[in-house]
This record gives sequence, structure tokens and C-alpha cells, in this order.
Amino acid sequence: MRPVDAPLYNARILRLATAIPHLGTLEEPEARVQKVSPICGSRVTAMLDLDAEGRVARFAQEVRACALGQAAAAILGEGVLGADAPTLRAAHAALEGYLKRAEPLPEAVLARFPELTLFEPARPHLARHGSICLAFDAAATAAEQARQARQAA
Repeated sequence: MRPVDAPLYNARILRLATAIPHLGTLEEPEARVQKVSPICGSRVTAMLDLDAEGRVARFAQEVRACALGQAAAAILGEGVLGADAPTLRAAHAALEGYLKRAEPLPEAVLARFPELTLFEPARPHLARHGSICLAFDAAATAAEQARQARQAA
């Protein structure tokens, strides 16, 4: 566990912010969702296609956020392929709980997204939570929408 006075922006977060996987767009994705943080104006758009089992097969994201939001999008991008909607929603909820209530991150979430603990120094910075959670919320919502569209068809 990092000390509470650890720097908010460390070298690993800054490196992640400059190397976001799946940056760009998809042609005709099954789902496209944009989420915006009302506090800071950060914006993430997630686009994806699911495979036959409902797991993310193709993914792209457009990210306009601070370094923390960009780092979160990078962590998401590293583990999103192969995840299903419940897994992504659970990761989003766990990240919110980790930031807002200092809840431990579940092992299943850490197995897919091991670097989420980098955000521990952001816990006292409530205005940053929205940007950090944005990419996970957008991806989870997109996967849920794609799954619902398939069920309705």
C-alpha cells in the first residue's frame, strides 16, 4: 500500500497516459458510448464489438482527459479484450469503491486490471474520481448496450 502522501501524478501514471491501447475509432461498432465528467469535462468514447460469447472482440476509445483519466483508459485498454459486460461493470464499480470508500479491489478485477492500485493517491482528490472512472464506465455501458441489442434482435 502506498503512503497517503504519495504523489498524485507519478512516473508510471504519466507513462500510461502517453501510451493508451486501442486509441482511435471503429468502423460500424455494435455499440458506441460517450461519457463526460460533469466536474472536469473529461470525455471518453468507447466503441466495441462482442464475440459470440458476449466478450469484447474489438475495442477502440477516444480519450480527452487529464493524465489520470488517460492512465485509467490505458489500464482499461490493456485488459478490455475478452471481458464481458458484467466483468467491465464490476471493474467500474470496484474502482469507484476503491477511490471513494477505500474498499479493496477484488482479486478478479486485479487479475484483469492489475495497475488500478496506482490510483490510491487520488482517493482524497474527489474531483479526480470522475475522470479516473470514465473509461471503465463508458466501456461497461457500451458492452451492456451491445448485449441488450443482441438479446432484443
